[in-house]
Amino acid sequence: MDPKSQSAAEQLISQEVDAVGASPARVKGNGCAACHVLFTLVDKMGLSETDAADLLSQVLTDRPALNDRFIEMVENIHMKQRMAGVAFAIKTREAKDRYIDSQFKNSLDELLGDAANFGAELAMRKLVMTHISLQIAQNLGIDYHAATEELYYYMRKRDEETHSQLMQLVRSMIERGARK
Repeated sequence: MDPKSQSAAEQLISQEVDAVGASPARVKGNGCAACHVLFTLVDKMGLSETDAADLLSQVLTDRPALNDRFIEMVENIHMKQRMAGVAFAIKTREAKDRYIDSQFKNSLDELLGDAANFGAELAMRKLVMTHISLQIAQNLGIDYHAATEELYYYMRKRDEETHSQLMQLVRSMIERGARK
């Protein structure tokens, strides 16, 4: 994406995070706060959902302070406002990250064990990410969207480390499936 578009997206994301923070009712009904920001990019920039998701992720990766504000907005809507996962929501960022770190590593180990025990033929990145998000959601008692955004937040902060761990798992599962 060109720098002008990325700058425009950054401004839109920042404005929408602030607007949702000031008025949580902007996220309609039981909707997803992260999706609300995503579809703001789709609508206002004329992007496809895929392009908007890529741009949102890139901007949040490049702008750690905005990434922090974004996850705070998600936590406020999905946990505090909706009274789900409050025990997690009131923890420090470091404690949250330690918990997500533990869940991330435990989920990777569990999937690798399943591949070894059941002979997985193919593992897709989306499957792995979905599994981790669902584990976080179940263990915290929060909805899937909030869990997914917590995971993405964590992974953006540790991009190379988590990408390496995730791809190592994917390659290992593919190799194990090919040997069967």
